[in-house]
Amino acid sequence: MAGKALGANNLNAFSNPDLSNLPSTAKGERIYAIGDIHGRYDLMKSLLSMIEDHSAAQNSRKPARIIILGDMIDRGPDSDKVLRSLRHRAKKDDTTVLLGNHEEMMLRAIDGEPGVMKAWLRFGGVQTLESFGVVAPIGDFDQPELIRQIKKAIPQSWIEWLRTLPVSAKSGDYFFCHAGLRPGVALNRQSRTDLLWIRDEFLASEEAHGVVVVHGHSISPDIELRHNRIGVDTGAYRTGMLTAAYFEGRRCEIMSTIPPLMPETVDDGLMSR
Repeated sequence: MAGKALGANNLNAFSNPDLSNLPSTAKGERIYAIGDIHGRYDLMKSLLSMIEDHSAAQNSRKPARIIILGDMIDRGPDSDKVLRSLRHRAKKDDTTVLLGNHEEMMLRAIDGEPGVMKAWLRFGGVQTLESFGVVAPIGDFDQPELIRQIKKAIPQSWIEWLRTLPVSAKSGDYFFCHAGLRPGVALNRQSRTDLLWIRDEFLASEEAHGVVVVHGHSISPDIELRHNRIGVDTGAYRTGMLTAAYFEGRRCEIMSTIPPLMPETVDDGLMSR
């Protein structure tokens, strides 16, 4: 884990920010938001261990709340283990699992929506099937038969659990979702589709959203810290770098399973990596 600190200008919508107006969690909350896991159970275990140690080292004994920002499955080799582990953790009050677009795509494929199965397999579903012992089809295939095999391999209780997952969470000035939100639209009017799928319009926006959005979905070589959003998808399935952001009051720190590609430091220490 390498060190990184950014100044207040990166955290506030104003050119001359009021330091008392920096974003904060809800009072008494300690949150760790984990980016896209994509089947990397090994990295998830390592990062959760780091989080446990980090939380234990804090001055207060308040419990940590872990938020999974979606895209638990696909691309990496162990989607089955990731789902099993997170479903178990989610039964406790300290873990909130959000739906990602890859989980939504899998559910739509299982439901037989036309064209979705092929798209899901193309974007990482093959690795998820293999993790559950289902041989992924090559070329043309019998979709009803494949759906039957999937439903036999993946416990129905797991599928129903995925269907119940929320698409957002909030704590104080922070809003957590998988992909982002649509600029100019009120928070309570954001669409499920945008929260799961939006990319360019959100990433390019310099608008203040009324909250700092903590999201995954869009891969970057290192954590993205902006005045209006914090992106924590560092492409774990291909880079080996799974990232979490820690929030407590006005504190924010970043931790990863491997150091960032280009560590850098700014001295005022408002945020650290």
